[in-house]
Amino acid sequence: MVDVEVDGVTVAGILRGVTVSVGGGEVHGIVGPNGSGKSTTLRCVYRALQPTGGVVRLGGRPLAELTVRESAREMAALTQDSHVEFDFTVAEVVAMGRLPHQTGFDGETREDREICASALSRMDAAHLSGRSFLSLSGGERQRVLIARALAQEPNVLVLDEPTNHLDISHQLAVLALVRGLGITVLTVLHDLNLAAAYCDRLHVMDDGLVVVSGKPEDVLTPDVLLEVFRVKAHVVPHPVSGVPQLLFEHRL
Repeated sequence: MVDVEVDGVTVAGILRGVTVSVGGGEVHGIVGPNGSGKSTTLRCVYRALQPTGGVVRLGGRPLAELTVRESAREMAALTQDSHVEFDFTVAEVVAMGRLPHQTGFDGETREDREICASALSRMDAAHLSGRSFLSLSGGERQRVLIARALAQEPNVLVLDEPTNHLDISHQLAVLALVRGLGITVLTVLHDLNLAAAYCDRLHVMDDGLVVVSGKPEDVLTPDVLLEVFRVKAHVVPHPVSGVPQLLFEHRL
């Protein structure tokens, strides 16, 4: 199992010493209000942004010591700004996930095609294989991009709002799938009830800092929700799973 450690990471004007530790095989969520630094933290993890201070470690090794190919073999990312500008088919987009495992002029192998087909099937998107990616709806595109990340066969999965554009059925299916992968997952989620249901631990961010970390039931308290999110909430156990679920009041 590969762990992820964000150790005192700073980004000038945005992050002020963020520390998040994700144990191998655990699913951790980062939550917080808009502008709190959630996506910036993830960008430092998947190497889209170089921190101005602190260090990110993957399996105990600083990311700076890994080549881009080495880290791509270990870690896949779904970003908010993931996009495909050219008119590739869905099958071609998902096949991009296999590139870190290919060398030189190696072409796509039978194993590659099987892995990609499996990833599309798991995302309920096999029927889209021959479609133009640009012709898809927002939800369909999101499922295809997650399939591309799965095709990469990572040990660490970094997800920035993976349920964006998805209907409720696919939101639940995607998070259940991610939960069942058995790999290390770090995700940003806006829906606190989904975060409580599918994450082992949560890290609440506000103003560029992690203000509290812990199990969902220890973190999603009325006091924290009032202080960080500026909302009054009632916390009740889910009638089946028992995980905390939040009922919000419009006015304080």
